[in-house]
Amino acid sequence: MRSLKRRSLKSLPPLRPTLSAVCLMTTFLASPALAEETLPAIDSGSVAWILTATAMVALMTLPGLALFYGGLSRSKNTLSTIMYSFTSLALVSVVWVLWGYSLAFGPDFGGVIGGLAHLGLKGIPLPGSAQAQNINMGLSIPDSIFVVFQGVFAVITVALISGSYAERVRFPAFILFSLLWVTFIYAPLAHWVWGGGWLARLGALDFAGGTVVHIASGVSGLAAAMFIGKRKGYGQDMIMPHNVPMVVIGAGLLWFGWFGFNAGSAVAADSLAASAFLATNTAASSAALGWMFIEWWHGGSPTAVGIASGAVAGLVAITPAAGFVTPMASLFIGFSAGVICYFAVFYKHRMGYDDALDAFGIHGVGGAWGAIATGIFASRLVTGENGARGLLEGDPGQLWIQIVAVVVTSVFCFVGTTILLKAVDLVVKIRPDLDSEIMGLDQTEHRESAYN
Repeated sequence: MRSLKRRSLKSLPPLRPTLSAVCLMTTFLASPALAEETLPAIDSGSVAWILTATAMVALMTLPGLALFYGGLSRSKNTLSTIMYSFTSLALVSVVWVLWGYSLAFGPDFGGVIGGLAHLGLKGIPLPGSAQAQNINMGLSIPDSIFVVFQGVFAVITVALISGSYAERVRFPAFILFSLLWVTFIYAPLAHWVWGGGWLARLGALDFAGGTVVHIASGVSGLAAAMFIGKRKGYGQDMIMPHNVPMVVIGAGLLWFGWFGFNAGSAVAADSLAASAFLATNTAASSAALGWMFIEWWHGGSPTAVGIASGAVAGLVAITPAAGFVTPMASLFIGFSAGVICYFAVFYKHRMGYDDALDAFGIHGVGGAWGAIATGIFASRLVTGENGARGLLEGDPGQLWIQIVAVVVTSVFCFVGTTILLKAVDLVVKIRPDLDSEIMGLDQTEHRESAYN
């Protein structure tokens, strides 16, 4: 994202300022006076749009994801599942201000991590300062908006992981794990892709978070599910969503918020934001239909949970591609995601892991497909004459770069998450005892109940 949600230099129309370009250019800026001369004026329209988009992304976590995951869980774990999302918003927002933003978007250190120049947001101009706009980023919005916009992306990524291990992780372990994960996994990965790191230099395309958010959360969730183990009774007892209307309402809020997630990643109120908005809605709609029809054919009935899950799968898949592909490409990417993610969820039982609320099946698999599809369908009809192009427009190298990004992100997140979980388990017992798990985490962890 610091590269306009880190769009690479070749991915944009000619002469359009990008955060990638600005991050490289600022290395050569010798004085504040020179920076002031090259900065665009604050654009009130873009400010209003990014403020709105930021609020929409925050709404995706709370109440969107909280309701979606809460409805998918069993009634005895409803509140504990919702608490994961609520606490993610509070905890990660604080970490982001203290050190997360600096590690992700601070001055580049070897292409691997950001420096510590912005600890506690030091150096981020405030309204009363002499230079109250984006000296470092060259955008027409204040730095402070960009900081919080990035922060809510980190928030929802941490919350998404909880879908894999829901109903079987103690709350203190969740807090410690989330703090460590956003520091040691999310921040470096965000820097690699959006903060001027090595994947950005390689030319990886990720408009709004296919690698940084979805593959990262899905694969990390898979690692957590495998490390922690299956829920009591999984594969033997009938474990079903306890409140389908909650699931559908949550999915609707996610769909709405995703317009801010993707279109906001243009970091301006412009034609690129409009194009990403259109691609987002098209992919979500086609994926919802794709999941519904394949479930109808394969499973015998179309379900409300299924069509809601399909819409989310399409939103996930279009996230990395939204600013690079045409409407027809987004239609195909979305429909394919609905079908692919349906089978990923359906066959998880045979694979032997308990991805409780399908974080890996939807976000991990859907994010990987979206990242690869970006390398296939990226079009200069969207990116401009000198912008990025994919395999279908004659650049197989871009597809290879996308595959590298998917593999590297997956390995880093799986191995890193496993190491962090081992460390957490040494300090705070991760899994509740058997009696507590049977009773439900609402009572044993929070001493309350969702329903009387």
